[in-house]
Amino acid sequence: MGVHLNPYLHFDGEAADAVAFYADVFGATTDVMTFGQMGMEGPDAQKIMHGQLETEHGITLMLSDLPPGSTRERGNDVTLSLSGDDEPTLRGWYEQLSASGTVGTPLEKQMWGDLYGDCTDRFGVRWLVNISAAEQRS
Repeated sequence: MGVHLNPYLHFDGEAADAVAFYADVFGATTDVMTFGQMGMEGPDAQKIMHGQLETEHGITLMLSDLPPGSTRERGNDVTLSLSGDDEPTLRGWYEQLSASGTVGTPLEKQMWGDLYGDCTDRFGVRWLVNISAAEQRS
């Protein structure tokens, strides 16, 4: 698998429509997880926690609705996502990006089994880092 850099688009309740639109435009296959599938109840349970589109041309587009309580505004609507199975490289990049910036979520094991963390670097760019569970070292 290696390492991948993908754009990650954030929406305010429109992610399901965006998944359908972009899948149609790019002829992509989709994989979608709702907040409800991760245990949330209530009106936001059907919103998209994570969606991923893959095309036959090698394009991967990720998207989600913002978490409840967040509002979409300039600066929090696009994030860069680093993902893969190369834990030393991805961990090192996360540490360097967050060192002079702000940690949002420390890089640690999450309920879906992967190592995940997010941060904003010193230039205000938002980064997500996800290290696949199958390749994590103990």
